[in-house]
Amino acid sequence: MSGLTVEATAREQARAIREREISARELLELHLDRIAERNPELNAIVSLDEERARAGALAADEALASGRPVGPLHGLPFAFKDTHTVGGWRTTFGSTLFADHVPERDELLVERVRAAGAVTIGKTNVPEFAAGSHTFNKVFGTTRNPVDPSRSAGGSSGGAACALASGMVPLADGSDMGGSLRNPASFCGVVGMRPSLGRVPEWPLYNQWETTSVGGPMARNVGDLALLLSVLAGPDPRVPLALGDPGATFAGPAPADLRALRVAVSTDLGGAFAVDHDVAAVVSEAGRTFAAAGARVASSHPDLGLADDTFRTLRAWHLHAKLGGLFDQHPDAFKASLADNIRAGAPLTGADVARAYTQRTALAETMRQFFTEHDVLVLPVSQVPPFPVEQEFPTEINGEPMASYLDWMRSAYFITVTGCPAISVPAGTTPDGLPVGVQIVAPHGADLRLLQVARAFEWLRSS
Repeated sequence: MSGLTVEATAREQARAIREREISARELLELHLDRIAERNPELNAIVSLDEERARAGALAADEALASGRPVGPLHGLPFAFKDTHTVGGWRTTFGSTLFADHVPERDELLVERVRAAGAVTIGKTNVPEFAAGSHTFNKVFGTTRNPVDPSRSAGGSSGGAACALASGMVPLADGSDMGGSLRNPASFCGVVGMRPSLGRVPEWPLYNQWETTSVGGPMARNVGDLALLLSVLAGPDPRVPLALGDPGATFAGPAPADLRALRVAVSTDLGGAFAVDHDVAAVVSEAGRTFAAAGARVASSHPDLGLADDTFRTLRAWHLHAKLGGLFDQHPDAFKASLADNIRAGAPLTGADVARAYTQRTALAETMRQFFTEHDVLVLPVSQVPPFPVEQEFPTEINGEPMASYLDWMRSAYFITVTGCPAISVPAGTTPDGLPVGVQIVAPHGADLRLLQVARAFEWLRSS
């Protein structure tokens, strides 16, 4: 066996398998050992099936030995987010109503990852129906932060971020409505990207025209994330809003030349939300990092005053449309915060939804104009560092009370309703060592440019 460890990058692991320095079976056992070591405390991987995983790794080794072409993720152990349906594999959505649910087919995102050669080992834990940015449910319990298990791992892709950061998997998939790829990435010290609308097609969906939630990649570094995005991205005839760029476009982005890059930095979008002082300090330091590399850094922000009502209206409408019937049948099976959001969608009228989409159109135009003067926007991912795991959500920031369980996520969901791609990149820690990421945002469609800027920032941080 080679000296490869689970801390190696996903690209290194995939190369080692292709060059037969390590077998898929050997790599799987390394990851299963790490899962046995860390998962009992952290609870990131759920529905683990070691025997099926071993059968998959054996099949991967046999495919490579046969000389057949293999995909870019060939032999890499992979655990899918437990809201993404995997044919023949338990998928619970974090709900007791689906505790024994086994779907018959893969959804599109899963299709693509499996076709790229990944070896399925299980699922990653989620909040109930992926609602809320703290990962806990009554089926599997709570996922803890890998840096400090007394803290939250974030959510809804909290199991994915935790599994990545602790070396249980080399890559992870997720989805993001209000920050579900970005917030847990920031909390766990990994990279998570919300792609442009249409970049990662999803199928099947109950509503192909509802565009607040998107699928996307998560990894320990930007290069690995780009590798996974190259698998997830690209058009599909079943998805009418899918962008046409082939996935391979994103496979190996070079770091951007930051000289003369126009960077707007804002800690709170002009007072639009409260931000923990330690988080604000990390964002300000990121601005200085860009400036030291030659970027033209300005303290500037777009006016996203319409974003709060837009997001909350569309989120409530979406949750009620998707889950309202189930909630009517099983009202006691939903956590209180999700039940409140579903109820909030019931009285919405066509005029309310039309208002939200009209505002969303205005927000997209605001960002288009903003990006004629700036290339990227840098702001907080999360308004707080990882909070105590016993809390469902932060109740105050710098002494300012939070009125609801969504208030502390404005820095993420304000960007959601612009349609722009955004990436969370590790940027520092609080004085007590908790991870803090910064959010870098680019114009819609500029996902490759965003990856290039993120790689450059990552390199500056590590050099």
